[in-house]
Amino acid sequence: MAKDTAIYGLSSIVGRFLNWLLVPLYTIKLAEADYGVVTNLYAYVALTIIVLTYGMETGFFRFINREDCKDPMKVYSTLLIALATTSVLFIIGVFAFLSPLSRALDCAAHPSYIWMLAVAVGVDAFSSIPFCYLRYQSKAVTFAVLKLINIGINIGLNLIFFLVIFNPEIGQGYIFFANMIASLALIPLLWRELRGFPWRFDGALFRRMFKYSFPLLILGIAGNMNQNLDKIIFPFLMKDSPDGMAQLGIYGACCKVALVMMMFTQAYRFAYEPFIFAKNREQGGDKLNAYSDALKFFVIFAMLIFLGVMFYMPLLRNFIAPSYQSGLRVVPIVMIADVFFGVFFNLSLWYKLTDKTIWGTWFSLAGLAITIVLNVVLVPRMGYMGCAWAAFACYGVMMLASYFVGLRKHPLRYPVGRMSAYFVGALALWVIGLQIDFASGWLTMAARTPLLLVYLLAVVKFERIPLLHK
Repeated sequence: MAKDTAIYGLSSIVGRFLNWLLVPLYTIKLAEADYGVVTNLYAYVALTIIVLTYGMETGFFRFINREDCKDPMKVYSTLLIALATTSVLFIIGVFAFLSPLSRALDCAAHPSYIWMLAVAVGVDAFSSIPFCYLRYQSKAVTFAVLKLINIGINIGLNLIFFLVIFNPEIGQGYIFFANMIASLALIPLLWRELRGFPWRFDGALFRRMFKYSFPLLILGIAGNMNQNLDKIIFPFLMKDSPDGMAQLGIYGACCKVALVMMMFTQAYRFAYEPFIFAKNREQGGDKLNAYSDALKFFVIFAMLIFLGVMFYMPLLRNFIAPSYQSGLRVVPIVMIADVFFGVFFNLSLWYKLTDKTIWGTWFSLAGLAITIVLNVVLVPRMGYMGCAWAAFACYGVMMLASYFVGLRKHPLRYPVGRMSAYFVGALALWVIGLQIDFASGWLTMAARTPLLLVYLLAVVKFERIPLLHK
């Protein structure tokens, strides 16, 4: 699992890191309010992709790994046909209602933003199933290469548009156009995974898969809204503020600084689902130890990443333009919220393996209620800081609820004491590091580095990791 996480991480972490490097370019070239439009529209994009895949990624792994699955290609082809149909219908629908959609999304002057993103979203939703198939076949390298090519096309186009032919009147439109072209390039890239087998649609199989996946769709929508609802409703909550969209741009840019935690979580998730479903087919208690160790080491590495970002903030802050840096105080809150979400994802195995996915829906809906209430209450008073604290509370409650319900429904022995010690210890080291602040950023980072080594040595000691072992 660690090997696959590293390979998937090559595409997820390296790819997102390269995209991350575009943030300085965006924040230099675009005004805060213009980047706020980008942040707002991509929040809608993230939600739409969840709807168009309707939880079938997890359903794919569940049904293709079932003991009664005699024809894996039937599962694969059924999902391909289903997602191709809904994606095409979605794109047609957007073009049919382009004018009212553009007005509803405050893009009446730029309807091209909407249809370009619609094409990109439709293609990405369909492409998710071939990428699942690569994961099922354990073709992690092929997965990573194709993802990196796709990301390279997107980044290359952005560099050409923003550094060579930039026109301020087009502005953020370049971002959406590059995204669409890169998404369309996925089809020829995945051509080998789309041929060589009969395309057959099994209606009965699809209904069973949809029944399994529908609660995950609701979970996905609620979970995604927990991540992005703040960016969707922020303009409405701040409509009386003249700098509402500018604040959203600042918040969106500063969340990119915290993106490294989300990159790690995403890479981990790519490897985790195939791992737990395959492991579940094994006999004996070793698999339970594997689940427990997976969560423990997730916490260890997540807090290492947290300390790395916070200790070297004097360097990382330069990745966004100075006019955006006032929002960097959200970074530690957003990163800890992402840690909570990662733990919640680990804990989700009990209801996925027992086909009780409805519990995931209840947890996510509870989190969504917290997100809505706290955003409505806090954002008008605190601005974007209210968004960050709402996310923190949402994922914290979801994590605790999943853990305590799981103790009764499908108890596993997690090393809660050990994980809590790593979490609290890392936070304590961060607080100590905050007291180290010299005029020179490089001197500050050098003085904080021994604290990072203290954390690493503590992990090595308590986990009894032999440093000289290959």
